[in-house]
Amino acid sequence: MNRIVTTALSAVMCVAASASPTDNLTVSSPDGLTVVTVSVVDGVPTYSVAHKGEKFIMDSPLGVNTNIGDFTGSMSLMEASADRKVSDSYSLPNIKKSHVEYRANSRDYTFGREGKKVYDVIFEVSDNNVAFRYKLYPQGERLCCLVLNETTGFVMPHGTTTFLCPQSKPMGGFARTSPSYETGYTMDDATGKNGWGEGYTFPCLFRNGDKGWTLISETGIAGDYCASRLLGGDGGRYTVGYPQSGEMNGFGSSCASIPLPGYTPWRTITVGETLAPVVETTVPFDVVRPLYAPSKDYTYGKGMWSWIIGMDSSCNFDEQKRYVDFASEMGYTSLLVDALWDTQIGYDRMEELAAYGHSKGVDLVLWYNSNGSWNDAPQGPRGIMNDIVKRRKDMAWMQKNGIRGIKVDFFGGDKQETMRL
Repeated sequence: MNRIVTTALSAVMCVAASASPTDNLTVSSPDGLTVVTVSVVDGVPTYSVAHKGEKFIMDSPLGVNTNIGDFTGSMSLMEASADRKVSDSYSLPNIKKSHVEYRANSRDYTFGREGKKVYDVIFEVSDNNVAFRYKLYPQGERLCCLVLNETTGFVMPHGTTTFLCPQSKPMGGFARTSPSYETGYTMDDATGKNGWGEGYTFPCLFRNGDKGWTLISETGIAGDYCASRLLGGDGGRYTVGYPQSGEMNGFGSSCASIPLPGYTPWRTITVGETLAPVVETTVPFDVVRPLYAPSKDYTYGKGMWSWIIGMDSSCNFDEQKRYVDFASEMGYTSLLVDALWDTQIGYDRMEELAAYGHSKGVDLVLWYNSNGSWNDAPQGPRGIMNDIVKRRKDMAWMQKNGIRGIKVDFFGGDKQETMRL
């Protein structure tokens, strides 16, 4: 990926701290059809999104509440950067387009209080897509903070209907593994609800009457932040919600801890008259960069998996050997050995199975339970991936025996501790 950012010739626009709420500023997509408008209303930063002149996101609030200050109100728009043209060219083998030529326009809006910068809201707008995130500044000698919550909102036009997956309550479902992000959804449901009381799981799809569609999600989350959900409110107003306190059996924080200056994840909005822009969007990948350079080219290839038909009982040596033969005959290069292999096959015989697979041109992928203390799922191996010492030992064993990869299951939450793991 070779991301290029160029600044337009126009000078940086400075807006006085006492800027009128009517002093709106905009940033548009390269084709000019998707437009973000930023303003301040009664001390609350707001934004809206229009496509072809139709509002898809009405005036919606921006703001963060931290343990070094509540920055959700009494804010002023201090300045807006010049337009920046962003271009990128990248290839990924397993997304909707194998090669992407990305183009967008970007602008930073700086909000502050009493003449002092608090945060930027960085908008990056490509054709049919809007991505934005916060950059929080140090406050005096405060060089780190907890972001307790956000007022980041998405207000839908009147008449909008929803296609949303309700977020499950924590520590429920099978062996207390929820939220598992596997709930069903209701088609064309009304706005103004909040799922089963805990909001909705990203991504979230909305129908703007006969005007078109809106998809809301997030991207760019690693161990440096928590993941989020969407909370429903009165009418068509939705807000970003942080993890539930009960996730991971109550362990860990439901907020985010960051250094300053520091960034939140990207929130993404995709709009279109039809579902095509929603289905075809690559925005989750467009605005992020690789976190590190891999030491080699990792590929999965065509693979097989017995569990989908035979479930737990199929994870035995004889059946997996039969699947190795089957994969080899089909010209496939990998086999996922699922849960309970540690007891139903064992480490010694797994070495034998891996060697047999190599002789047939088939590599193994092994299942692991994520768990340390946040679910009751009995399937093993468990208590390994959460423990750095045990994890490194198993990783070394797998590398020695040519295991191609792992499938880690039962992540039941969005807390920053989960993201780190």
